[in-house]
Amino acid sequence: MISFLIFISVFLFMECVTWLTHKYVMHGLMWYFHEDHHQPKYAHPFERNDIFFVIFAIPSIVLFYFGVEGGLNYLFFIGLGITTYGFCYFMIHDVLIHQRFKWFKNTKNKYLVGLRKAHKVHHKHLGKEDGECFGMLFVPFKYYKM
Repeated sequence: MISFLIFISVFLFMECVTWLTHKYVMHGLMWYFHEDHHQPKYAHPFERNDIFFVIFAIPSIVLFYFGVEGGLNYLFFIGLGITTYGFCYFMIHDVLIHQRFKWFKNTKNKYLVGLRKAHKVHHKHLGKEDGECFGMLFVPFKYYKM
């Protein structure tokens, strides 16, 4: 039971980490890597922005290693929470919203449509300033009503 609570807590906490990282790191110090993601058309199948998947994968890999090495301890479930959030982020952000993979083109689900609208509002700003909606899985309710 405690393992599940660790996993779900980390998963939910990752939304806060994502929001803070997106607002203050991606739209700040590491804008160089994120800038191409805000351009209307991608010149390549991969973006410099994809480096953030690697950055977030490193702690997960380390936590999995030490979590298994220690006999499937709490570190494993922290890594699992981070990895699961990363998978959800990939499915929502790259597959559903940006259609980098054409798997889910037409959804009528209010939650997913709301996520899409909020992210479009985020991308209307091509520069690093004046951004809004920096989270991924939790967005303001007003986007579900639009």
